[in-house]
Amino acid sequence: MANSTTILPHDACWVVTDGAAGNRRQALALAEALTPSIREIVVELRAPWSWFAPRQLPGSRMALGRNDESLLPPWPNLVIGCGRSAAWATRQIRQWSDGKTLAVQLLDPRIDPAHWDLVIAPKHDTLRGENVLNPLGSLHPIDDAWLADGRDAFAQFAGLPSPRLGVLIGGARRGTPFDDDAAAAFLAAVKARHQADGGSVLVAASRRTPSAQLARIREAFAGLPGVVWVDSTDGANPYPGVLGWADRLIVTPDSVNMLSEACATGRPVHTFISRPLPEKLARFHEELRSAGLLHDIDARTASTQTPLRETAAIASEVRRHLGLGEPIPR
Repeated sequence: MANSTTILPHDACWVVTDGAAGNRRQALALAEALTPSIREIVVELRAPWSWFAPRQLPGSRMALGRNDESLLPPWPNLVIGCGRSAAWATRQIRQWSDGKTLAVQLLDPRIDPAHWDLVIAPKHDTLRGENVLNPLGSLHPIDDAWLADGRDAFAQFAGLPSPRLGVLIGGARRGTPFDDDAAAAFLAAVKARHQADGGSVLVAASRRTPSAQLARIREAFAGLPGVVWVDSTDGANPYPGVLGWADRLIVTPDSVNMLSEACATGRPVHTFISRPLPEKLARFHEELRSAGLLHDIDARTASTQTPLRETAAIASEVRRHLGLGEPIPR
């Protein structure tokens, strides 16, 4: 923990990721809760450094290749990273700046967290330490204002029949394939829930949804009132509108980010599991269920539940741990 209070000036924070949407979203959400002065950097490591990141090998400057000029002084007061390549970069910047840059790493770096000033890893990662914070889910920007913006951006959804069933579809990850059998089982369960409740559907696939399943998704909801979005050919991604307008949400079990963001709406959130989940993901599901935030797809629930919004509280803890003052307004 820093001994003195640092007020973050303009251009104070670098956000470093590998460019993956989920990693960018988490790191930017935290940075924006801390300061309005942000520079975003995407790091692409060359082999063999990429193979061992965030562990260090000799010749660290050579690891950046064409991105060599992206990580040069003057160093910021704070760097926030998310992902394995970013963990290499945040660790290096802390060293290159002789500790003057405070380094915060999101997600378990899988080596000693003492290499960073602060590590933020969700509970299901089981990483613990004096400089480790453990939110329940992933960090995100969703609050009442964000949801209101989503409703404004997709105001046409107001005319759809209620209840509006939001359906968020992820994809395959290690241990949770989204193959023909898994997709068919999930879509059948969603249709059964819609048939029981009536209303309309608001369906949004993700970048990770296998292309082989897109036609199946369209076919499953053909003829039902609502909106089905699987890729850019369907127009603007309605994800903010789905979260803003849904009265109930069903999320595929694979995505920690989508489950966390669905739970941030304050609406009941359901999932459907057709196969055993990997151990770490199963822990996350159980934590959400224990908190009353996640339900079986056919469960009857109240119309609202406590929203899962941890970013502001985590940002406050970051300020306390690192001795940071309140952000300077623009």
